[in-house]
Amino acid sequence: MFDLNYGMFTHDEESHCFWFSATALENAREFNLIGKVFGLAIYNSVILDVHFPMVVYKKLMGCKPSLEDLEDCNPQLARGFKMLLEFDGDVEETFARSFVVSYEEYGTVKTLALKPGGDDIAVTNDSRHEYVELYIKYLLEDSIAQQFGAFAEGFHEVCGGPALRMFIPEELELLICGNPSLDFHALEEVTSTEDGYSRDHPVIVNFWTVVHSMTLEEKKKLLFFCTGSDRSPIRGLGSMTFIISRNGPDSDRLPTAHTCFNHLLLPEYRDMNKLRRCLMTAIINSEGFGLM
Repeated sequence: MFDLNYGMFTHDEESHCFWFSATALENAREFNLIGKVFGLAIYNSVILDVHFPMVVYKKLMGCKPSLEDLEDCNPQLARGFKMLLEFDGDVEETFARSFVVSYEEYGTVKTLALKPGGDDIAVTNDSRHEYVELYIKYLLEDSIAQQFGAFAEGFHEVCGGPALRMFIPEELELLICGNPSLDFHALEEVTSTEDGYSRDHPVIVNFWTVVHSMTLEEKKKLLFFCTGSDRSPIRGLGSMTFIISRNGPDSDRLPTAHTCFNHLLLPEYRDMNKLRRCLMTAIINSEGFGLM
């Protein structure tokens, strides 16, 4: 649903965040469905690999966007506005702006007045704060009112109500996207073993030795390989259910996983070097042109 070819969302290369497309062709039903998916993720404690700016969660909680929020989804434009607001000279002469916003729609650049007669109203030192406020309101509210309204309606249909007001936007993001902090020692403590493995089995001991020696990026790849997400639940990896099962005797087979159940299938490799080699091969080549 976040494929840019569908035209529902735009993507900022600097912030790596997605945003609602103001020119999306899809009707409100599609955005409503995505909102329901977000609500179901909270209801079922499922972590979603999504990259929305914090302002999305603030808007879901009824907060008004600000210049600080624009920095998350369009840092380049936010820097330009800060420069405009902090400029010491003559704003009208230097910036030569009027109260209009320009946007591209299917290859054509269009303009829209931010207030009545905005085409003929120059931005001055006295009016620049109003200009920035109106511009931000247009970008983060007015231009996507239909799309975001349908998204928010779908979300609140699933998990709206008084309980939601107990959270702040940052906590809402954690509920949906998980916790970026990864404590694999906590995960080791809660891991269950099956089919002949035990906590002190040599393969399991070797497995955790390999895991704890990994870089952060490698650990994220392992977590993604085993669970389908590189983030942990809001209460950390220690709150997860994680299972490692014996998947046959020593062989050249690579580890596999049932991501829906956080279940790793690990052959009984003869030594740590072979375990490391096979595990790294599996997690590095688990998507794209690697293994499927």
